[in-house]
Parts: sequence; structure tokens; C-alpha cells
Amino acid sequence: MLRLILVRHAKSSWDDPLAPDHARVLNARGREAAGRIGRWLASEGHHPDAALVSTAARTRETWALMSAHLPQSPEPVFLDALYHAGPEVMLRVLAGARGRTVLMLGHNPGCAAFAVWMLEKAPRHARLADYPTCATLVAGFEADCWDAVEPGTGRALAFVIPRELPAE
Repeated sequence: MLRLILVRHAKSSWDDPLAPDHARVLNARGREAAGRIGRWLASEGHHPDAALVSTAARTRETWALMSAHLPQSPEPVFLDALYHAGPEVMLRVLAGARGRTVLMLGHNPGCAAFAVWMLEKAPRHARLADYPTCATLVAGFEADCWDAVEPGTGRALAFVIPRELPAE
């Protein structure tokens, strides 16, 4: 079974109204949430062996804070294609992934649409459709390689948002 860990970046800062969108960093709440998700992934045994991350500052920072809690974190691959990517682009990127458990870190509305599109049946969670910041889906696919994975074939193994998790 292949596993996809789909993460939307943590809450970003709007303190600098002149900063370009791509350069926005996380705010304090976002930094704390990224750590919560990293600790949750580690405690649940969801350890990625590949990480595909948007090149935006907020996704890079989210990855750095999450991966600090993983027992072994892969070297991330930063991809311009994931910056505000839609589901079709996300699937093309995933098709080229290496590893059995791939973490993909991106943006909305792409993450929400991709999650719903890839699952056979959505988990019973009121927030899946809007995919709040740092929301994380773990989905399993019965396939041998990522280029064989098709929309509507994933099984939701977990879906969590940071506020549902205990603080450190």
C-alpha cells in the first residue's frame, strides 16, 4: 500500500502588507500548529520517506517545523509546480514521486480539492472540504507505484486539524 500525507501549510502572517504572497512566512499560531502536526505524525507512525513541498516561504517553514519532530525526515524536494497547484497538477507531481509514503505540502484551494478528488469516500469530518491551515490527510492507495494511482481510489486513514491535537 502507498500512503499520501497531504498537508496544507500552517497559518501565515499578514503583518507585512507589501510582502509578495510567495514570501509570506508563518505567524506564531502557524509555527505552533506545524509543530503539533509534526508531533502527531511521529506519534502515529506516519513517517514520510519522500517530501514534495511548494517553494513558498510558508510551506518551506511548515516543513522545517514539522520535520523536526520526525524520527527520520527525508530531504524535501521543493517544487514551483505545487505553488497554488490544482488537483490535476498535484496528481502529475505525485505520479513522479519516489517512496512508499509521500508527504505533499501545498496550498488551498488545491489541497481541499485534491483530497476530495483522490478519496473513494471522504472521512466524517466537517473541515475536510475547506481544509483549514495545517490540516493533514493520510490516505492509502492499493497500488505499486504512484503513477498507477487514480482519483477516487484512496482510502482515508486519518484526517486531523491542529486545534484537535494537544499542545506540547
